[in-house]
Amino acid sequence: MKAIYLLGADPYRWIYGEPERQRIAELVDVYAPAQTADSVAADPSVLGQAEVFLSGWGCPRLSAELLAAAPNLKLVLYGAGTIKNIVTDEFWERGIPIVSAWQGNAVPVSEFTLAHILLALKSTWQHVNVLRSEKAWRRVPTAGGYESTIGLVSLGAIGKIMVQRLRTFDVKIIAYDPFVTAEQGAALGVEMVALDELFRRADVVSLHTPWLKETEGLITGAHIASMKPYSTFINTSRGAVVCEAEMLEVLKDRPDLVAVIDVTYPEPPAVDSPLYTLPNVLLTPHIAGAIHNECRRMGQMMIAELERFRMCQPLKWAVTREQVAIMA
Repeated sequence: MKAIYLLGADPYRWIYGEPERQRIAELVDVYAPAQTADSVAADPSVLGQAEVFLSGWGCPRLSAELLAAAPNLKLVLYGAGTIKNIVTDEFWERGIPIVSAWQGNAVPVSEFTLAHILLALKSTWQHVNVLRSEKAWRRVPTAGGYESTIGLVSLGAIGKIMVQRLRTFDVKIIAYDPFVTAEQGAALGVEMVALDELFRRADVVSLHTPWLKETEGLITGAHIASMKPYSTFINTSRGAVVCEAEMLEVLKDRPDLVAVIDVTYPEPPAVDSPLYTLPNVLLTPHIAGAIHNECRRMGQMMIAELERFRMCQPLKWAVTREQVAIMA
């Protein structure tokens, strides 16, 4: 089979490291140098032989024009998360299978989130702020890691991994997800509750809702204001899911709360945003998902899918048009 890499230059190095490229070369004929959106725009004929696109972040939209330049295309391996920005009606009409490494990207997000949940249960950042501002060895109210309550907003891929990880601790898990029934939640060991109730009861709230038109502004200032004293809100989802201005006003009035914000809208925030300066905001530059060497996990997933495809076996991580509509 003829294959070509088609993605950004940095993602190419991150996702497809030397071991991954060696294995791919054993499976398919990589007949041309790695391509970018700019290079194929300049010379689309380079795609003429391609039966497989090995891709990831930086992949160009799979438009009618690009697909016309790749008449032999049989498979797209997207070694990253969402494919929303690259698929088109013309692509789906071709019936070409596309695979995403969204599950691989969910692993580092869950690791990042778990670390912050455990720190939050000790009121870690509240204690840091006390020490910085008062230079006093004073403890503030702390939920701790025994019989405290963790609230998960949405039980998609990352939410379900979070449930698995949290079940190894002595905590209660509650969740809000309109697509999960009480019975399904109970089977996972989770109590399903309304969104307002989740914010009122949880010691830590972790947001994992996909950014859809229907979820924009889902989390309001009223939700943040209703949180328990010295609790923590974590957002590794998307910034647009939160009414950011409302959240910031609450955080100004509630210095006992802490917000761990890894994603914003816009991204990055405006230079004068209070996100940079509020002492009870821990702002990170969208690092929860796979970065640098972590990306090779997703490359390995693409290799496994390529092996299945060559053996005419079902693909494990193929994404359908219907799934894309409700995914992040």
